[in-house]
Amino acid sequence: MRRCRPARFREGTAPPTGKWGQMTSDHAVRMRSVSRRYGLGDNAVTALDDVSLAFARGTFTAVMGPSGSGKSTLLQCAAGLDRPTSGSVVVGGTELTGLSERRLTLLRRERVGFVFQAFNLLPSLTAAQNVALPLRLSGRRPPRGRVREVLDQVGLGDRARHRPTELSGGQQQRVALARALITRPEVLFADEPTGALDSRTGREVLTLLRAMVDDSGRTVLMVTHDPVAASYADRVLFLVDGHVHGELATPTADTVATHLTHLEKAAS
Repeated sequence: MRRCRPARFREGTAPPTGKWGQMTSDHAVRMRSVSRRYGLGDNAVTALDDVSLAFARGTFTAVMGPSGSGKSTLLQCAAGLDRPTSGSVVVGGTELTGLSERRLTLLRRERVGFVFQAFNLLPSLTAAQNVALPLRLSGRRPPRGRVREVLDQVGLGDRARHRPTELSGGQQQRVALARALITRPEVLFADEPTGALDSRTGREVLTLLRAMVDDSGRTVLMVTHDPVAASYADRVLFLVDGHVHGELATPTADTVATHLTHLEKAAS
């Protein structure tokens, strides 16, 4: 299993920067004092409260917690889908805080990948056309063989011409995974990627995510409610009311379930 040692910087000094504010680091994603609030005044809701986290390159992290704990907000802020109210987010060495909407869109399109519970495939397109879509949207023609390569990677090389309605739920999620991989993203963000799948096909998708970390050195950040899904990760972070409430390294389904039970008892 690939591990990376985080970069160390002397306290009180800024880490080295490059073009466009790029910051050199062994972290794929770094969040510093990130808060996200919705609404104003007495109606304001704090989804994240001063969260600082780092995700090393080539690792698989699962994020868990009760409903409303801030899991999806954390994922959206880390991926540049939502801007934090305060704090700093660095993805792939680039500080997101000061990026324009255009540059933020380009970063999301070219350097990160997304997989959600809903497959979000276009029904009129074949599997191959759905996979190629991110490149075409950015005005690029998919390199010859690249679409077939990523479909082969997720075990669907023989389904390239099939439309979503001709594929099972697990196969559709694997097409969505191939679509996320077509741009060779530095980080893959997954929000409940097995939530709409049965246990067997869910395990197939999780095995693919695990292989992307172990075999390709990619970084995966996944939100899940399932202890079995979390057991595929290198570590599990637990959120409660917008705060980090501990983590587990080398988790198992049993240790994750036990930790969640303790959190629920403490909150009751």
